[in-house]
Amino acid sequence: MKREIIVTNDGSNSLYIPEMDETYHSVHGAIQEARHVFIENGLKLVDNSEINVFEVGFGTGLNAFLSAQFSSDSNCDISYHTIEAFPVEVELVNSLNYKDLISENSSLFNRIHSVDWEIESAITETFKLIKIEAKMESFQPKMAFYHIVFFDAFGPRVQSEMWSILILQKMYDCLMPKGKLVTYCAQGQFKRDLKAIGFEVKTVPGPPGKREMTIAIKP
Repeated sequence: MKREIIVTNDGSNSLYIPEMDETYHSVHGAIQEARHVFIENGLKLVDNSEINVFEVGFGTGLNAFLSAQFSSDSNCDISYHTIEAFPVEVELVNSLNYKDLISENSSLFNRIHSVDWEIESAITETFKLIKIEAKMESFQPKMAFYHIVFFDAFGPRVQSEMWSILILQKMYDCLMPKGKLVTYCAQGQFKRDLKAIGFEVKTVPGPPGKREMTIAIKP
């Protein structure tokens, strides 16, 4: 899979896949999108001092990096499990500018990417990480374990299988009661499928350049 680094409108990098004509983040701003969707409308809405996160799509590691920063800043213990079928090449990771724009502590971003896959690693005193290399179709996350799911797969246009009832049911099953799924996507069929599974669905304002995003809550 060929991937190219691009610069989004807030100055932060994303990756572009020519064969899919798809980017890993919003071209309006990778960092501002990730902060808006997964921190401001994600972690900050979880009323718990210990948070279990399941992320669909580790990608560039941006969401994990921001979550580790949030964990340190808020003194909140986070156990972060993330799945990725096609890990990004080390050379591309090393060329991303997130550590320059988000924090002077470049070792935090480097450590997130350098720790072994499939093994829980203590990135900081408050942030533990497990990276899983697998396809979501063949993987079953822990049942009723997570407070929040970061659903950050490529969009339905290019990766429709990731937005199927089968995958969404896995997301429902892995959440604790009152757990939340957050995503940049606000597609109508997607929200109808969430409701059919049993989620309470909320549409809220999206990040710059996108009118809406979705928060789904397990009763």
